Amino acid sequence: MKWVPETRAFDEAFDKTGAPRQHYRPLVSILESFTQDEIERRERLQKLSLIDQGITFTVYGEKEGTERIFPFDFVPRVIPAREWERLQAGLVQRVTALNLFILDVYQGQKCLKDRVIPPELVLSRKEYKRELLNVTPPRQIFTHVVGTDVIRNDKGEYLVLEDNCRCPSGVSYVLENRNTLNRVFPEFFKYYGVRPIKDYPNLLLDTLLHTAQRSSEKPVVVILTPGMANSAYFEHSFLAREMGIALVEGRDLIVEDNYVYMRTTSGKQKVDVIYRRIDDDFLDPLTFRRDSMLGVPGLVNVYREGNVALANAPGAGVADDKSVYAFMPALIRYYLGEDALLPQVPTYLGLRPQDFAYIRDHARELVVKTTGDSGGYGMLMGPFASKREIETYVGQMKKNPGNYIAQPLIELSSHPTYTEGKFEPRRVDLRPFILYGESVRVLPGGLTRVALRPGSYVVNSSQGGGSKDTWVLASKDGA
Repeated sequence: MKWVPETRAFDEAFDKTGAPRQHYRPLVSILESFTQDEIERRERLQKLSLIDQGITFTVYGEKEGTERIFPFDFVPRVIPAREWERLQAGLVQRVTALNLFILDVYQGQKCLKDRVIPPELVLSRKEYKRELLNVTPPRQIFTHVVGTDVIRNDKGEYLVLEDNCRCPSGVSYVLENRNTLNRVFPEFFKYYGVRPIKDYPNLLLDTLLHTAQRSSEKPVVVILTPGMANSAYFEHSFLAREMGIALVEGRDLIVEDNYVYMRTTSGKQKVDVIYRRIDDDFLDPLTFRRDSMLGVPGLVNVYREGNVALANAPGAGVADDKSVYAFMPALIRYYLGEDALLPQVPTYLGLRPQDFAYIRDHARELVVKTTGDSGGYGMLMGPFASKREIETYVGQMKKNPGNYIAQPLIELSSHPTYTEGKFEPRRVDLRPFILYGESVRVLPGGLTRVALRPGSYVVNSSQGGGSKDTWVLASKDGA
């Protein structure tokens, strides 16, 4: 079996001499014990398993059909216990500060008055919802479920790339990746003590129940989905099934007397908590977009009155903005009196005239992004773009400079990935999932996304990426 080591970036599995890192040695040895035919047989079994399980995602605008099997690579990513402890501590700190920031900007706005972050930056963001000013969510929690994207640079240091506080997706693939690997390569788990992740649906349900107002009764929790056409519908149905709760669309809910009810075959049932997988703008046509057919008319007013909990809380998306991201180290110091445990990527803000001038003059060296987009859309990869592409993009930037940020290109870490009969390096990132309920808990591992195209830096599934199982080792002394 042939291994092709990484030569430019940090290699997760091999050191600079080409030798497996200590925590990868058993895995490399197991894979080398298989014949080529056996590897290929198991890969076919893996693909059949994914098809049978219906593990899909949706790509919009594809002529050949929108629904696809989510690509999975069977070489797992392995994270030592001590390494994970440091990463977990940084994520808990960050999510704690994020929640305090969101609470502040909808209440006293002290961080704006103290100029920790420019008021005009926050108040001009499309995800800042003035309709929710002075509305406090149950338990003062905005960020019930957060997916924070983390990368490693060429020195192997973890860096936060962005935060996802609205409707972060991907955790269903985390759970199904583990199930698939257990079925197809059970040998892996005989040599490793891997921290389990199967309890995530129960932890999520506990997080949601923590927000319910009717604590003396049995609260009713539902997942609100836009419907089958949504890219993450598989996840919505998967989580509803695993938690044993109803999956509903907007038409299944009705507002009466300032409460939300679910239509059922036995009549109306009061709903206490809605895990909404619909963006703010589509939640309630009476408050946000009037043309929305996905939400529930009157829902926001019920939320204002404290008669229903929404997770994540509407308005939380203001913290996702890539311009706000640039101020996170300062916000952590402001709210917690601590230095950030996890560093992040240096960021230039189009909102600042001097930064915009630098972006304009150095676009060929930078990755330029719109502040509100995700999924790899609206982005300029300067080092790989043509002169004409750069000129066109910069021309667009001039129309609304505050809508853009830029960062230096980080040489993402790579991981061995099976492709065409050999193990080749492909760039990866990591999306850990953090739950904020009675306490802040981090699922051990997360979604490792992998850029399956050679040389690509874009790991998003919508842009041709796949995923891997992510192991956090249970022992601090073991492999």
